[in-house]
Amino acid sequence: MPTNKTFTMIKPDAVKDGNSGSIIQMIEAAGFRIVALKKTQISQQQAGQFYAVHEERPFYEALCKYMSSGPIIPMILEKENAVADFRKLIGATNPANAEDGTIRKLFAKSMEANAIHGSDSDENATIEGSFFFSGTEQY
Repeated sequence: MPTNKTFTMIKPDAVKDGNSGSIIQMIEAAGFRIVALKKTQISQQQAGQFYAVHEERPFYEALCKYMSSGPIIPMILEKENAVADFRKLIGATNPANAEDGTIRKLFAKSMEANAIHGSDSDENATIEGSFFFSGTEQY
C-alpha cells in the first residue's frame, strides 16, 4: 500500500553550486510538504552504509567518495502518492534523458552528479529517511 512520504537528498554538487534553495522551492511548488530537513556531511563509511545495496556494483566506491565530498541536504517529504510524484519531479537518473522542467534536467551535471536522490519505493523511503532522521525530527 502506497504511503504519503518519500525521502530525498540534495547531493554535494547541487549544494556546492548554490542550487539548494531553487530545488527546495521546486519541491514545495509541486505540493510536497517538508516534514524533516537538515544540512549535514556524511563520512565515506556512512555513505557506504547508506548505499550498501550497491556494494557489489562497479560504481560503489566512487559513489561513496562523491557523496561524502561535501554537505548534503536530506529531507523527508509528504504528499499523496509521494514516491511516484517525486520521481517524476526529479527526472531520469541520467540528466540527458530527463524531461524538460525536471530537477535533474535543470541542475544535474552528469549521471553521477545528478543533483538529487529520490527513493524508488515506499519501503526504501522509510529505510532511507530513518537513516538520517529519528522520529522526533519529523514534523
